[in-house]
Amino acid sequence: MTNSISPLTHPATRGWIRLGVLVRLTLMVGAIAAGVVALTRLYTAWRYGGAIYTSESAPARRVALVFGAGLTRDGRPTAVLYDRVAAAVALYQSGKVDTLLMSGDNRVETYNEPAAMRQAAIDLGVPSTAIVLDHAGRRTYDSCYRAKAIFGVTDVVLVTQTFHLPRALFLCDQLGLNAVGVSADLRVYRRSSQLIWGAREVVATAAAWWDVYVRQPLPVLGEPEPIAQ
Repeated sequence: MTNSISPLTHPATRGWIRLGVLVRLTLMVGAIAAGVVALTRLYTAWRYGGAIYTSESAPARRVALVFGAGLTRDGRPTAVLYDRVAAAVALYQSGKVDTLLMSGDNRVETYNEPAAMRQAAIDLGVPSTAIVLDHAGRRTYDSCYRAKAIFGVTDVVLVTQTFHLPRALFLCDQLGLNAVGVSADLRVYRRSSQLIWGAREVVATAAAWWDVYVRQPLPVLGEPEPIAQ
């Protein structure tokens, strides 16, 4: 009598079955994770959308927090960053804010976002005495955290593009700042750039939730430099 092995019990077959189950579980977990990430972005946009204003309709605050957004190779603000500075200048010139807090990355001597932002604001007519620099605003989380911890800000206008505002408003809210946002969309940006920014914000918003509720990292701190409010 000849012993036969069922195709379903053959070792090679069982290995493929286990692999298939593992792949399906991996895809399922990935889909759930992607859904959670997307939901954090959707909820944040819905929750804080009502706190986004134009320069004309924004309520008055003593301080405008302007977020860094990169420099060109010759050290000048990128178009996105320039628009943030210009929108903040409009707030200052209309009497909506008294001080511009320029927060950006300056980890290396050759890359100084706050200094470039300051010069752009001065070129647009803002006196240097109305500008305060935060050289350790390496991330949105850091900028919001340091605005309160270092500069003593409690009520603030956040100036950045609309795609970025919900995350920035969420972070400030969770870190104890009373914030409103002003859109710095002063031009039509390239469609490809908008798609990249949108995709990045989905992930960045989930990371912001993780920072707030789980990691709670401490940014670079230092001696307090309170802004008169």
